[in-house]
Amino acid sequence: MRKNSIKNTRINAEVQKELANLIRGEIKDPRIAPMTCVTDVEVAPDLKTCKVYISVLGDEQARQQTMEGLERAEGFLRHQLAETLNLRNTPTLRFIPDTSTEYGMAMSQKIDEVMAPIHERDNE
Repeated sequence: MRKNSIKNTRINAEVQKELANLIRGEIKDPRIAPMTCVTDVEVAPDLKTCKVYISVLGDEQARQQTMEGLERAEGFLRHQLAETLNLRNTPTLRFIPDTSTEYGMAMSQKIDEVMAPIHERDNE
């Protein structure tokens, strides 16, 4: 199975949806921040491993604690995936912090700072 096959794309979408629901509703770990989002999932073509990209709204400490909590809950999440998804193998989950949201917000703020003098000049 190729990496970008239709089957793999559907599996990625299903795993992402299921993990988002599990993280939001099933995990009771206080280390996991309430504003945690599963931004992307990449399941390997052989269904053995899965990269889960996690975005956390908050400071660096909240992000680190959330990642620790998710790594601790990996077995529970994998078991729940095995029960809900009908896959030949249930992939091992590897959580990766996704900082693209913070990067985008920082870039937007820099653009606003650069454009502020231009807007003030136009308003005069």
